[in-house]
Amino acid sequence: MSEIQQEFASAMAQLTVPGAPYELAGDADSGLYYAQAPANLVEALSVARQHGDREFLIYLNERRSFNDLMNEADALAAALQAHGIVKGDRVALAMRNYPEWMAAFIAVTTIGAVIVPVNSWGQPADIAYTVEDAGARVAICDQQRYNGVAQLFQEKGIETLIARPENKDDPRGLAAFVANFHGKTPQPVAIDGDDLALIMYTSGTSGKPKGAASTHGAICQALYNMECAAIAAAMTNGELIGAMLERGFEPTSLLAVPLFHVSGCHAQFLANLRGGRRIVMMYKWDVDQALHYIEQERVTTIAAAPAMLLDLLEAPGFDQVDTSSLFSLGIGGAATPPRVKKLLGDKLPQNFSGTGWGMTETNAQGASLTGRAFFAKAGCSGFPHPIVDIRICDEEGEAIPEGASGEIWVRSCANIREYWNRPEANAEEFRDGWLKTGDIGYLDDEGFLFLADRAKDMIIRGGENIYPIEIENELLEHEAVKEVAAIGLPHERLGEEVAVVVHLHPGASLDEQGLVDFCRSRLASYKVPSHVFFSESALPRNATNKILKRELKAGLLAT
Repeated sequence: MSEIQQEFASAMAQLTVPGAPYELAGDADSGLYYAQAPANLVEALSVARQHGDREFLIYLNERRSFNDLMNEADALAAALQAHGIVKGDRVALAMRNYPEWMAAFIAVTTIGAVIVPVNSWGQPADIAYTVEDAGARVAICDQQRYNGVAQLFQEKGIETLIARPENKDDPRGLAAFVANFHGKTPQPVAIDGDDLALIMYTSGTSGKPKGAASTHGAICQALYNMECAAIAAAMTNGELIGAMLERGFEPTSLLAVPLFHVSGCHAQFLANLRGGRRIVMMYKWDVDQALHYIEQERVTTIAAAPAMLLDLLEAPGFDQVDTSSLFSLGIGGAATPPRVKKLLGDKLPQNFSGTGWGMTETNAQGASLTGRAFFAKAGCSGFPHPIVDIRICDEEGEAIPEGASGEIWVRSCANIREYWNRPEANAEEFRDGWLKTGDIGYLDDEGFLFLADRAKDMIIRGGENIYPIEIENELLEHEAVKEVAAIGLPHERLGEEVAVVVHLHPGASLDEQGLVDFCRSRLASYKVPSHVFFSESALPRNATNKILKRELKAGLLAT
């Protein structure tokens, strides 16, 4: 057992033993849970009121305290109850990052209704599909989303409210809806941990998205787990934490990812709301605006996808603004490319950064690694969390030896209860308390998790399994390459062959032969791309900043 693992295990043991703040209950056969975690989200989020009039949210020129946001949520909750929304009713949120999104999440879950965040990047038909599939009684939209779905919702009889309508006198406006409820609070509702709280739809990179349905208890366990893991990370990085405290900046997160995914909702919004930390929220990602916020609001933490952090660290303006407050970059959504770590070392030589692995279906829980361990364990996604069991399985669902790559299966009290209205998917993806994730990875001899790729993205060339991320990470080391996607194209004899689509940095030059030669110097011959395509425009991505490989592949096959 390495020193890193010993320190981590020791910290976790202190936090989770009987009588400790994060005491574990349950057993190894049925799964573990935090004995003292809140029973429901009403209890979990009520601690925000203890932070009172301290500043919580900065959005454009608007500033809200913890009390301001909770009071907005109370008024909306009372208005929804008066409008007939009861426990179990679904309320959809179809909007980009607005303060009203946060207030609505708190309001809906407070009265026992079920919140349905909608991917606002979707086309009107996609948004309508999600809202209808969830059986939502009410949808709260921003003006742009409303303009696209108004007729569809009207045909389906789905009532719609508009956050920040163009016409401030619009009777469908959210402000008008709560006008008579300011200063009021909702009637208490009995909510059990097994009651449904959230249906969050998967990104839908293949086929129609599925609604991942989570209970109050599962989300509360996830929130408690994030807090436990954060404390353990601090305990094992005393020198770094001391350096951070000496700087004297107020903990402030830049929320630059969508709230309608777990990375924005759980790991940032809900975690900071409970923890009493400020959030600077962006409507959408813009690297120049992000740099402005870092300097002006003294941002200390950013959590985002690797592509976003590459944008930030490689931006010409990064060295021209004051980033002295920035101390921690959280990398999620994909395995960390080596280039990100190198840039972190160059740009922020003393930092408390980290990575992790989780997914919508696990309420963002799985594994994590922060501080010294993050830099010591190259390519690692972290040590599994106390309430998460991970096993690596073959195609038949049998566990395989450590070090061998296979599909990651997860058992956890933070897992979703089911896929909404998807009995076939539930029968296929849930096995005896375990969830098949579709991610490929392995556990090393110390129990650390390493990601390989998504099962559906794997390329099989002449019987050899090729993980695209390995090719992509090597190509990202080339100074001319800004973005790259490796995909499999059909081949009559080999089954598939490797192709890459490359987007270069502005002003950079690279030809096909130069790229192939670079690959040959770093990769096994069977992994070297047979086809190279250069894209003048940025590669297409979904809301979580993952490259849409299916779209790229379809485009190449159509040519």
